[in-house]
This record gives sequence, structure tokens and C-alpha cells, in this order.
Amino acid sequence: MNSVNVIIGLIMILSFFGMIWYCVKGYNLMIGFFIMAIFWTGLALVGNKIVPNSAMAKLDFIGVLTNVFQDGPQNYGKSILVNVFFGAFFGRILMSTGIASTLIRKTVELGGDRPRVTMTLLCVATSVIFTTMTGIGPVISIAVIVIPILLSLGLPPNVTLFAFMGSIMSGIFANVVNFNQYQAMFVAANSEYSKYTYNQYFNFGIICMIITIVVVLVVANIALNKNKISHAWAAKTSSGSVDNNAPAISWIAVILPVIGVVAFKFPIILGFLVSGFYALLTCRKLKGSFVSVCSMLAKLFADGAVDVAPMVGFLLMLSMFNNAAIFAAPYFQTLLGSFIPTSALIIAVAFAILTPLGFFRGPLNLVGCGAAILVVVISSPANFPIAFLYPLFAVTTIAPQHLDITQSWVAWGFGYTRVTTKDYMKMSIPTGWIVGFICCIIAYIMYGGLAG
Repeated sequence: MNSVNVIIGLIMILSFFGMIWYCVKGYNLMIGFFIMAIFWTGLALVGNKIVPNSAMAKLDFIGVLTNVFQDGPQNYGKSILVNVFFGAFFGRILMSTGIASTLIRKTVELGGDRPRVTMTLLCVATSVIFTTMTGIGPVISIAVIVIPILLSLGLPPNVTLFAFMGSIMSGIFANVVNFNQYQAMFVAANSEYSKYTYNQYFNFGIICMIITIVVVLVVANIALNKNKISHAWAAKTSSGSVDNNAPAISWIAVILPVIGVVAFKFPIILGFLVSGFYALLTCRKLKGSFVSVCSMLAKLFADGAVDVAPMVGFLLMLSMFNNAAIFAAPYFQTLLGSFIPTSALIIAVAFAILTPLGFFRGPLNLVGCGAAILVVVISSPANFPIAFLYPLFAVTTIAPQHLDITQSWVAWGFGYTRVTTKDYMKMSIPTGWIVGFICCIIAYIMYGGLAG
């Protein structure tokens, strides 16, 4: 092994731990990944001057900078951010029409004054809602309905927060916007991976969604056995009377985008637009003059953009880090390449065991430090197909990240419920690990044979 590559690789690995420390301290992740992009690009440029870096073979100094700081955000914006914005627009429609809140209220009526039953029904409803909704705005809008209901039923705050966040994590496994977001990282490493579609992933996503909600509910119920429910009565909601409920015919709008993509092969943006029009039409929100309707639609889109603005900034900086990781990959390959398994079973088991490394934006988290590990795994001699690799990385990203204290809406939840991070992590980390372990094994059972 070349000593220069080893030294640079070790420095980069140490920066992994620095980034984890940065995340745990709660510092701004957008700035953190921008700094990491600069640091890794600088190290790779220095290393290239001493020992040629194969990833920089056809690029000069300005070409490298352009690839990281211009092409990264530019390509990411073209392929992913439009989906994020239209997904947020659709989320705003679900909120403004009252469809999301109506589903929650009807779920509470079904559960009545039975806390465990109501918690189960609300978690399932939340999971379904977040197969299409995305962003901190929609999360908070649903949270301020669901969390007070669960608290009013006597559930401890730590169990309430965990169950709600776990339900979101469950829905994200089948969320089409998140699929496109993660897939873009594979495409950045190899353009051939653009042929992998949501339809190919869908069955796995639904299975993981079901496994996740079951595990979350089991853990929540075990926690309830240890934390006695203090009281129970039929939950009251202040979010509107029955007259303000969205009509039953409109409720299907929540899953229409997924149905459109899977059953009719709609492009996702068209799916969001058709589903949004259906929601507005069935909820009679298209009344009034043409000008007033246009103003309403413009406001919904603007509000949706505000909802995801922090996430967009973060994703653009992350795209710089992703491209920097491509130039960093040869150094990781020098250090770690010989340790990457060539057996589909072994790598699936390794991902299952190491799922906790996805917490705190760690090395198995694609929306974290996992971009460099992704490039190393992709370039390994095993040449695993994306149909197998994508589910593995999706699991070690989604399961830890959406229960993680570095997730923006989880951090918001601590302030809203007054739950301590220690009490929350006693449930979140074991649950993320259990879900990750099971789903990685499922990935091998479903797709391991494709790896040859």
C-alpha cells in the first residue's frame, strides 16, 4: 500500500469521527458537510500532486473544483430537488384540504379510549401518510395533532415521541421522494444506475415498512409495560369539528402518487400533480374565480418550498460532499478495499450487524458520511448489482437516520415534548438496529441471488 495514500486515508477516516462528534453536538449539518467537502477535496488535491489519483485522471485543478462545487449541486438539483419541491407542494395540499388531519381524527375515533389500540392505529395512519409527504413542515403539522392525542391518553412523553418518529421512519421506506434522493447518490457514482426504478424497489420498501411499524409498536408496548399509563380517556381534538372533515372519497389521495408510479408508471411529478388536483377537487377547494384559485395554488407551492428549504440547503451541500467522496474513494479503497466482502451473504450480514453505523450521519448513512463507503463498495471486485446494493444502503440510511437525534424533526420533538435524548435513545437505537438487521437479511433473501 502506498504510504501517502494510507496517510491521507487515515486522515479522512479520522474526519469521519470528527463529523460524528459535530453531529452529536447538534451543530449545523449544512455547514458541516460543506466544510467536509472542502477538506476532502483539498486532501485529494494534495495527494494527487504526490501520487496520481485515478479519480482525477482527466481533470485539472479547476475541473476538480467545478465537479465538486458546481456540478454536484447542479446535477442534484436537476434530478432530485424538483421532486422534493413537488412532494412538499402535495404535502401542503393534504394539510390545507384537511385530508391528513381527518385521517388522524377518524383513527382516534376508531381507537376510542383504548390507549394501546389508539397508539397502534395512529402509528399505522402516520406511516401511510408519510409514504408521500416529506419535510419538517408536514412532520410538525401532523405531530401537533398526533402527539397531544397520545399524551392525553396517558402515554409517557418518551414513548409518544418514539412511536411517532418510528411511524415516520416506517413510511419513509416506501416514500418515492426519498427513493429518488438516495438513488441519485448511486447515479453520481455510476450513471448506469439510473436504470434502477422505484417500481423495482417497491416490494422491498413495502415489506420494510410493515416490518418497521411492527417492531416500533412492539418496542413501544414493551416500554408501556415498564411505564404505566397514568390515565385514559377518549381523546379530544381541537383541530376542527366533524363538519370540517375531508370527505371520505378524498382520503385515497394520500397514497395516489404511489399508486400512479407503481400501477400506471406515471412520472412522480405528474403523480403529485394529479393526486393534488384530485384532493382539491374532492374537497371542493377549487371554487371561486380563476385568479383566486391560482393564488391559492401559488401559496401552497410557496409554503411547501418554505417547508423543505432547510432540507434543500442541506442536500445541496451534501451533493458537494458526495462528489468530493468520489475523489476520496481511492484512499478509502487503499485502506478498506481488501475488507469489502465479495459474497452477497457476508456483505448483507455485515450491513445488518453494522447498521448502528448509520446513526449520527455515520459511514453507512448515505445522507451522511456513507457517500465515500458507497463508492468503495461499488468499485469492489464483487461488482454487486444496484438491485441488491440499493436496498442495503437504504436500510442502513433510513432505519438509523429517521430515529436519530441529528434528524431535524426529532430535535424539534425533544423541545416539544420535553423528552431527554437519553430516554429517547434507549428505544431508538435498539429499534433502528433491529429493523436494520431484519431488513438487511430480507434484502439478501430477495436480491442476493442477483449478485451471483
